[in-house]
Amino acid sequence: MPITSVDKDLEALTLTVVADFPVPVRRLWDAYADPRQIEKFWGPVEWPATFTRHDMAVGGRSNYTMTGPDGETSSGYWEFTAVDEGRSFEVLDGFANDDGEPNTEMPNMRMRFSFTETPQGSRLTTTTQFGSLEQLEQLIGMGMEEGMRSAMSQIDAVVADLASFAAGRGVEVQTLSDTQVRITRVIRGTVEQVWRAHHEPELLRQWMLGPDGWRMSECIVAESVGDSFRNAWEPVDGSEGAFAFTGELLESAPPHREVTTELMEGTPGPGARNELTLTAVEGGTLLSLVITYPDKETRDMVLDTGMADGMEASYARLESEVFASV
Repeated sequence: MPITSVDKDLEALTLTVVADFPVPVRRLWDAYADPRQIEKFWGPVEWPATFTRHDMAVGGRSNYTMTGPDGETSSGYWEFTAVDEGRSFEVLDGFANDDGEPNTEMPNMRMRFSFTETPQGSRLTTTTQFGSLEQLEQLIGMGMEEGMRSAMSQIDAVVADLASFAAGRGVEVQTLSDTQVRITRVIRGTVEQVWRAHHEPELLRQWMLGPDGWRMSECIVAESVGDSFRNAWEPVDGSEGAFAFTGELLESAPPHREVTTELMEGTPGPGARNELTLTAVEGGTLLSLVITYPDKETRDMVLDTGMADGMEASYARLESEVFASV
């Protein structure tokens, strides 16, 4: 059990939890920055979490749902108000409805996570600030302290697993629901470099090619919210098979997050919604792409096309041919 102390201050309206870990601060920080990792411990043992959004940047947001042993669910959100990479972050933490929007009938609280080095490794101090004594008593009465103890008991196993989340593993695809998947990869480059590589046509044409033997024949980037984009590809040898994707830029928060729609030209339906998040981690930048499809059938059809293999070929090319020359 990593927790070394729990202090309730009824006058200051705070709950402070201190936990120590035998790993460097960077390793512990990355466990909180990476949605693949935090969902393995953000929630009691019997209530595992799934994060459908996790933007660790000021103004960013996280959405998660915990699922109980009988299938019951409880959702929550974070709004990031401060981020000092590798040292601390602060969030407004609250309950959410099924659609991810804040549940205004339930209290919210402010949480500060502070990471410090110790002779044995690292220390995490989590301070929760409540709005009133009634809120503190309500949430403690709902089992908040016991839930935190149970959740944090799982962190040791996560931070000890270095191989599963390291750079060099390639593209990974995780199913979040019948309509959502999360695609992740650690790219060896800074957040700013990876953002530029996704938004400058001259760079996109160098790496976003999919398997060998293809070229990008058109690259129109959406520069502002409401703009449309179009990317087209064709075989280098001039054979048939050319295709294109179009869509609209819905949200943009450089260099950490953007949201777009996407539809292959010539196919019916509403298309997909893509949520791209870039986060600095050890070894480079964690690219996380949450894709929401209109239905399960479309999700499975797209995944069966070998999309992940094409993406891996492109990201490997980005590292070896674009960033290697920077």
